[in-house]
Amino acid sequence: MNKLEYGFNHILERNRDGSYATQSNRKRMLSMFADQLKKAGYKTNEMRPSDLKGRHVNALLRQWKIDGISAGTMKNRMSNIRWLAEKIGKADMIKSNATYGIEDRQYITNKDKSLRTDNINLDKLSPHVRQSIELQKHFGLRREEAMKFSPDYALGGYDPYSALVLKIKPSWAKGGRARSIPVVSDDQRNVLMAALTLAGDGSLIPADRSYKEHLGHFERETSAIGLGQTHGLRHLYAQNRYKELVGIDCPAVGGIIDLTNEQKALDLSARQMISSELGHKRLSVTGIYLGSWSYKP
Repeated sequence: MNKLEYGFNHILERNRDGSYATQSNRKRMLSMFADQLKKAGYKTNEMRPSDLKGRHVNALLRQWKIDGISAGTMKNRMSNIRWLAEKIGKADMIKSNATYGIEDRQYITNKDKSLRTDNINLDKLSPHVRQSIELQKHFGLRREEAMKFSPDYALGGYDPYSALVLKIKPSWAKGGRARSIPVVSDDQRNVLMAALTLAGDGSLIPADRSYKEHLGHFERETSAIGLGQTHGLRHLYAQNRYKELVGIDCPAVGGIIDLTNEQKALDLSARQMISSELGHKRLSVTGIYLGSWSYKP
């Protein structure tokens, strides 16, 4: 391990922002950056993180373009560089993606990417995995959030049948962003009661397992019954929530129609709410889940 990577690891130890997956990915990325800078001829064994400058970022970008890295992957890597630059007090050092010539990705396809469980036997899942799946389905939680979910904390002292919101703890969430999700239906309350009965004041990770160990069980169980990647349950939540709020199917489900002015206002309001409930900061992200009324293939 060279001096630069050692410095990166020290920063990571002092700044455990975001979920387990986010932290793990960030560590892997920073290690790769140190290695790539070394191969580019920089004396990383004499460098500290605070020595990083724009020329180092440009060197990484040149190598990624030579390697044929996709725009999406470049954007993910740049987000880690921005995080690092902020931690070393050099946030202004990093320019916009457009300045670096990183193209925009086409996220919105107006295709229904929801995962429906109607024909999947969830009873084959172990109790803890089953309850996490139900939380993803009924509250749009990310997988890690649903696994680390502690119903006692999330309910804030209320019982499931009187709680108005669900609190998501920063340490469960991507980017370490706390949020609240409204509890509006009997189905949601029943799911919360089942989770509370199972976990009590603990979480939906069994007491005898670490997060990493339980993640392996989760992936094997969901794969065995055909669930695969459960991210589609977040799409399902977003689509169902949109119909509740607007009264019509979103374009990813029902196709494109001409909206009335009233529907346009409801559409904007619903997207703002759903973006917040899913834990996103940008309104545009809802297009991935819901589709866009102005989409042109």
